[in-house]
Amino acid sequence: MTIRHREPEQLERAHGLDLRLLHPWADLSTPFRGAWCVLRPGDVTEQHSHRERELFVCMAGRGVLATAGERHDLAAGDLALMRAGVDHWITNEHDEDFVYYAIWWDRVMAAEYLDEPGRAR
Repeated sequence: MTIRHREPEQLERAHGLDLRLLHPWADLSTPFRGAWCVLRPGDVTEQHSHRERELFVCMAGRGVLATAGERHDLAAGDLALMRAGVDHWITNEHDEDFVYYAIWWDRVMAAEYLDEPGRAR
């Protein structure tokens, strides 16, 4: 068993928030990618879209997931699934950190995972 703790002192500033990528992590191979994300009060992530689907697992605080013409309030305990190709961003309009885990995946990542040398079939 391997445990990797939140590592709050290891967060880096990128894309409008503080984060820590799941990969690279020695001896970990997955068909998805992920990041521990902390949106500080007043933060707004960069508006973006991507080919992957994305799941937000809301851990603490509150935030707003926005797309063109839509706005969805999120709070600790919520899950939000974003379809591929949808322009989106997250804001923190509150006075406490909004903490969530983002997980993203697509067929390309799954195929790469399944095709790794030495992987049992």
